[in-house]
Amino acid sequence: MRNLFICLLVGLTVPAIAQKPTLENLKDSILLKLKSVEGVFGVAFKDLQTNQTLLINEKENFHAASTMKTPVMIEVFKQAKAKKFKLTDSILVKNEFKSIVDGSPFSLDISDDSADGMYKKIGTKMTIYDLTYQMIIVSSNLATNILIDLVNAKNANTTMRKMGARDIQVRRGVEDTKAFNLNMNNSVTAYDLLLIFEQIARKKVVNKKASEAMTQILFDQKFNEVIPAHLPKDVKVAHKTGSITGVQHDSGIVFLPDGRTYVLVVLSKKLTNTKAGVKALAEVSEMIYNFIK
Repeated sequence: MRNLFICLLVGLTVPAIAQKPTLENLKDSILLKLKSVEGVFGVAFKDLQTNQTLLINEKENFHAASTMKTPVMIEVFKQAKAKKFKLTDSILVKNEFKSIVDGSPFSLDISDDSADGMYKKIGTKMTIYDLTYQMIIVSSNLATNILIDLVNAKNANTTMRKMGARDIQVRRGVEDTKAFNLNMNNSVTAYDLLLIFEQIARKKVVNKKASEAMTQILFDQKFNEVIPAHLPKDVKVAHKTGSITGVQHDSGIVFLPDGRTYVLVVLSKKLTNTKAGVKALAEVSEMIYNFIK
């Protein structure tokens, strides 16, 4: 009878163990999901409690779109810490910038900017903090270019290297057409975005106070169609998106109600069906959440 009981116990236990999802199972499922959509994808995930990491095309270069605004924010906070200015300082809102190609002037087209309200501020002053906030939460291109003029894109690039992000390229502001035509674009990899968001999550960017302040800004992101889309309402996401034609990105930190956190970056390019791409990336985010849960 005792032997029979042990056999029954083993019979019940082994299948349960065998069915436990693994990181490799998750990766296979994600690859299958992404294969259903025409495009090129990059994924980077890290559980900040266990350090479990999943990487897919993590070193592939993607046009940064608005994900480059996170490095710009980091540089703003870094220079504020160095006392080059205060976040409460006010600067003029303008719509004239210089191309990195030859210094010729260009302006932004209001119809291309998600933060139309910023254009009403031209000729007035805003605080550096408020410009940074608008750059992140509604991805204001106008605020971004003003801040890049303030901190210099080269400085943001240098800071990325010091953080270990060797492939992120912060070259220019938005809508510098001459630079775009010469392929002088901002670019990112899933791996590098993972690195910088992990450091923000671990409160190691600039200092604890700055990391927490940046996280609070990222929490207020208004575009939530990808990482947060299928997650429960009590899961908080501090993130920055990016999109241009054929490109859809999201990158950030996911905070579970029980205190656990993880970093997730999903990048895409050469999408022939934007809606299908966004849906697939949102489903990848949901798959990773279910794995963690």
